[in-house]
Amino acid sequence: MSQKLETIIEQLKTLTLLEAAELVKQIETVFGVDTSVSVGSVAAIAAPVAAVVEAVEEKTAFDVTLSDVPADKKIAILKIVRNVTGLGLKESKEIVDNVPKLLKEGATKEESESIKKEIETAGGKVTIK
Repeated sequence: MSQKLETIIEQLKTLTLLEAAELVKQIETVFGVDTSVSVGSVAAIAAPVAAVVEAVEEKTAFDVTLSDVPADKKIAILKIVRNVTGLGLKESKEIVDNVPKLLKEGATKEESESIKKEIETAGGKVTIK
């Protein structure tokens, strides 16, 4: 496979479900195809797009990023960051003071949702990718 195709495939892997759905709509518009019909050349375009959408839906590892910490909520969020990351006070303070920062890489869906809920309850904001 050419380098150009490999780059495109890697970029497709990073799409969210919403972005993948939008991509399907754009492919339909730009190339004048209907991905819901699988005949001839349309099937050749629809199958890879459907595979990308499926792959996005089946994502099992998520990155949790601390994106916002209000000044009056730093201490509460700092305690949660220490608990989630297992880091010491100094390292956790570094994360809280310099958002956006990655908190947890490769977390399960349940774990990432739990972290998000806990931090948002304390007043912070989290992004899950």
